Amino acid sequence: MTIAVGSALPEAKFRIMTDEGAVDRTSDEIFKGRKVVLFGVPGAFTPTCSMNHLPGFLDNLDHFKAKGVDEIAVVAVNDPFVMAAWARHTGAKDKILFLADGNADFTKKLGLDIELGVMGLRSKRFSMIVEDGVVTALNVEDSPGTAEASGAARLLQQL
Repeated sequence: MTIAVGSALPEAKFRIMTDEGAVDRTSDEIFKGRKVVLFGVPGAFTPTCSMNHLPGFLDNLDHFKAKGVDEIAVVAVNDPFVMAAWARHTGAKDKILFLADGNADFTKKLGLDIELGVMGLRSKRFSMIVEDGVVTALNVEDSPGTAEASGAARLLQQL
């Protein structure tokens, strides 16, 4: 079953790359007591993710902050090394939090996992607003190759 507006996010551990190496961060550490914009992508460095989806959030960082968002985070079924490289490559390092969900544990708990042939198990493309661990807005794309419904512009309208 897919997570819905009004649902609490499931407990999860993410791997995040820091200057000291990869560390675990829990969903409570990231979302509890905070307003967080979370978007999910099928994979780091993929064309739609890198050229359309992530740039909208990066370009609108100040607009999100002005609307009371504490943090913007992106999650993908990738390892923390790939996520860190993607953060550096896109110029989003230290601006957007890159969450590695290497085994898709979090993605499966959300019910937003999808099998993408040669890419294997991945995340559907989505965006959500999470307030104190509870989903207050949710947008899921019908196709992994589009970033319209789950883009930054749509989420800014929902704040």
